[in-house]
Amino acid sequence: MSRFRRHKREMPGLNLASMPDLVFTVLFFFMIVTHMREDNIRVRFTVPQGTELEKTEHRGSVIHVYIGHPTDSQGNSNNNETRIQVNSKSVTIDQLPKAIATERDHMSSEDRQHMVVSILADSQTDMGLISDVKQALRQAGALRINYAATSRTDETGNE
Repeated sequence: MSRFRRHKREMPGLNLASMPDLVFTVLFFFMIVTHMREDNIRVRFTVPQGTELEKTEHRGSVIHVYIGHPTDSQGNSNNNETRIQVNSKSVTIDQLPKAIATERDHMSSEDRQHMVVSILADSQTDMGLISDVKQALRQAGALRINYAATSRTDETGNE
């Protein structure tokens, strides 16, 4: 008989004591960092294409103005009139300056300094309506405006 016994070595179990802490830390991180879309878009639009596009820097300071055809609850466009929507509210041209002022009041002071109005208009929208919207934005004191567009590709697929 040998002096030393051979013990069958078993793999030690994995210590999962800190796993709930790690899971909740990651969950908390994603809850803080994730920006949920709050706009309920009730107009249908197809943004035009462009070549010289830039991304906005301060996403919290952007007010979206959607211009397009109204949709029903299923997302179907049912008439040819054009509507204006500021973030989640449908407005008329006359109500637009007040709606912009209300959205500005909900922003922090830092976001107000970087406030930009992003116009997401249908590519078939009458330019007279766009001009009226710009005049209403000027009345509201919103002088930084950008136009949303998708990237244009040529026949070879290059941007």
